[in-house]
Amino acid sequence: MNKYRNDIDETYTISQLAKEFSVTLRSIRFYEDQGLLSPRREGNSRIFSRQDRARLKLILRGKRLGFSLANIHELFHLYDSDKRNKKQLQEMLNAIKHRQKLLLQQQADIQSVMMELNAAERNCYQHLAKLS
Repeated sequence: MNKYRNDIDETYTISQLAKEFSVTLRSIRFYEDQGLLSPRREGNSRIFSRQDRARLKLILRGKRLGFSLANIHELFHLYDSDKRNKKQLQEMLNAIKHRQKLLLQQQADIQSVMMELNAAERNCYQHLAKLS
């Protein structure tokens, strides 16, 4: 990575991205095979752009949130599609609204589980205090 280049020209090797995001080279190659990343090639080397780096970050975040690679691919496709096409934009809005609804439900579920875990933790502390 060259700090003196314009941000738009900033590039990364597969090893740099693997290290930065704590993933294996194999995982990054797999995401490339799935069409989620598209580095340019220089001989046998892959050269990743800032866009590839941002997409890798989104892929990993999406996976943590329970998105399938198919879901992530669909969102990338919608994002990359022609923004002048009303039908494509409406599909993208529908996909976003659907995903927001699912995430809000997951957020509520997580809050409920956290409340239960906090109650269980308090209960454990109370029992430990009685045993002391």
